[in-house]
Amino acid sequence: MFNLVQQRRYYFIFSGIVLLIGIGAMIYSTVTFGSPVRLSIDFRGGSLFIVTFEEPATEPEIRDVYTQFGQEGEIIQQLGDPADNRWQIRAGDLSLAEQTALIAALEEQIAPIDRGQSTFDIVDPSVGQEVTTAAIYAVLAAAAIVLGFIWFAFRRVPNASRYGACAILAMVHDVTITMGVMAFLGIFFGWEVDALFLTAVLTVVGFSVQDSIVVFDRIRENIPKYRGEPYETVVNRSILETIHRSLATQLNAVFIMISILLFGGDTVRQFITILLVGLLCGTYSSIFTAVPLLVAWEKGELPWARKPEATRQSPAAA
Repeated sequence: MFNLVQQRRYYFIFSGIVLLIGIGAMIYSTVTFGSPVRLSIDFRGGSLFIVTFEEPATEPEIRDVYTQFGQEGEIIQQLGDPADNRWQIRAGDLSLAEQTALIAALEEQIAPIDRGQSTFDIVDPSVGQEVTTAAIYAVLAAAAIVLGFIWFAFRRVPNASRYGACAILAMVHDVTITMGVMAFLGIFFGWEVDALFLTAVLTVVGFSVQDSIVVFDRIRENIPKYRGEPYETVVNRSILETIHRSLATQLNAVFIMISILLFGGDTVRQFITILLVGLLCGTYSSIFTAVPLLVAWEKGELPWARKPEATRQSPAAA
């Protein structure tokens, strides 16, 4: 039987390197942009333009006009039925004169605008801050619920709390890597975090915990079945019994996300990219982070779980 768990040191080293690179990117982003990831107008504030054209318009056409006004990273979404020609555009701050000139440029270069069905508002950055706070509370609440659920479900397994702790550590691992990737994309491609990014992160949390619980549940079932086997062997057996199901399920989602990434347009590209990164991290961490942590904890290899060595006899006593 191939022993995946035996190579856990290499998994930890690989994860450590990736985490350090991601944290380094977030530090650089903080120094350069003032935050670990570049923030969109949802967090910095800006303008919100809901415009209804009297003739068909396309996203690239609208983006080109905004670029002429020095705008970057604008979020353009089509609302309702495509035949309505209704668009929502989030961009940076624009003065009243710039708003007037922008509307004139849109009408001149794209199509006339139905003024009665169009609005131009200012986005308050406090809204994004409130969403961020709510997302942080949601992650903390999810961690507490996961810890409590696993402790109850695994209460007949020795050291049940370790399963919950390892699942949470794997979740932190996935979220940190996802944030690091977003920091890199912000540095090199100008990607900015919007409210959808927080939705993607919360989805990543769900992916991560689900994958870990699937493997942990098989370990719980196998412990009484193979009482005579070492814990490491039981854990490795459980991974091999579940890995095909986990990979098959995740690969289906990966193929769908790649298709959307290739053909879904600019509006959903950032959201799907972060989901894809998080899904891959969650699949990896459930097998190569959460479970190896369990074994390392059981064997006293973790700094906080090292077992005291037996007192050695001194030469004098000998």
